[in-house]
Amino acid sequence: MKIKYELISTDKNARLGRLHTNHGTVSTPMFMPVGTLANVKMLTPEELKEIGTGIILSNTYHLWLRPGEDIVEKAGGLHKFMHYDGPILTDSGGFQVFSLAKNKKKDITEEGVHFKSHIDGKPLFLTPELSMKIQNKLDSDIAMSFDECIPYPATYEYTKESTERTLRWAKRGKEAFNNPKQSLFGIVQGGAYPDLREYSAKKTVEMDFDGYSIGGTSVGEDKKTMYEMIDNAIKFLPEDKPRYLMGVGEPEDLLEGVSKGIDMFDCVLPTRLARHANAFTPYGKINLKNAKYKEDFAPISDTCDCYTCKHYTKAYLRHLFVAKEGLGGRLLSIHNIRFLVKMMEEIRMAISNETFDEYKEQFLKKYKN
Repeated sequence: MKIKYELISTDKNARLGRLHTNHGTVSTPMFMPVGTLANVKMLTPEELKEIGTGIILSNTYHLWLRPGEDIVEKAGGLHKFMHYDGPILTDSGGFQVFSLAKNKKKDITEEGVHFKSHIDGKPLFLTPELSMKIQNKLDSDIAMSFDECIPYPATYEYTKESTERTLRWAKRGKEAFNNPKQSLFGIVQGGAYPDLREYSAKKTVEMDFDGYSIGGTSVGEDKKTMYEMIDNAIKFLPEDKPRYLMGVGEPEDLLEGVSKGIDMFDCVLPTRLARHANAFTPYGKINLKNAKYKEDFAPISDTCDCYTCKHYTKAYLRHLFVAKEGLGGRLLSIHNIRFLVKMMEEIRMAISNETFDEYKEQFLKKYKN
């Protein structure tokens, strides 16, 4: 079946909903961990379920290169291949083309993008049709349109040309899409220009996708600009379909996005921070390599219910990182993902109680100290 979005209640612009998929129903707003290469780094599917994750992401570009979409298809699709029976979203590979291509050299044409593999420099050519073919074989619950992630800053002329090309790519991709079990999201671009965001949103909605994402944010712009990008797009998106803000994972940005009507977020941030000994806490991020934690025998957070906080101290975690033991990154990944997932649970409760503004204010007052 295609996904079905159910709007349950609102608190001003904040939305409480349910997203029904072939692999279960998830509540929104929600945070989605990133499992680029068919795994959320260092964690098992069983650990993710204990954390409370719903949808997780995998990446078309990376799986295309390793192990190849045909291998995943022969395994029975991405869910069986990676042993995850919850919903999976695959992004189109567009962002990785523009961020990871060897030496950042690429040739963007109307047909697609010529670039070199970030692994071995091999010449590659990715088109909207190929992105759809790969994602159809991966058999995720949600696939994403192939787009150009516009750099920031970019001139108006470049942004307009890119935005129009992304719309043409979206149309081609939708026509090539060929998996009746999958849903397909369109991506709104337009850079930092309000009229282009409006144009992109309206034209993307006209194509009638199963959901809509706001792309091209969190690419180097300041927060004020990013929030304006969201404002300039979201008011043109339909209320009866899910809205997804791509690549955003800072707690303050999740709160701001929810307040504007965003339903879905993803980011590599919690696991990336964890690998470098950084932990989310209610009072902001901390680095556990700091010497002051050497004899700190308390958990990362006494309000966190994750496995790590139930069983381990900051002193022990610091020891693991100083000794370069991989367990440190695993335990901290569990905590960081659970921190954001639990935060979204609290946000959903606040929306249900029509106290989201109060929750946001109290969270930020504490978190920024």
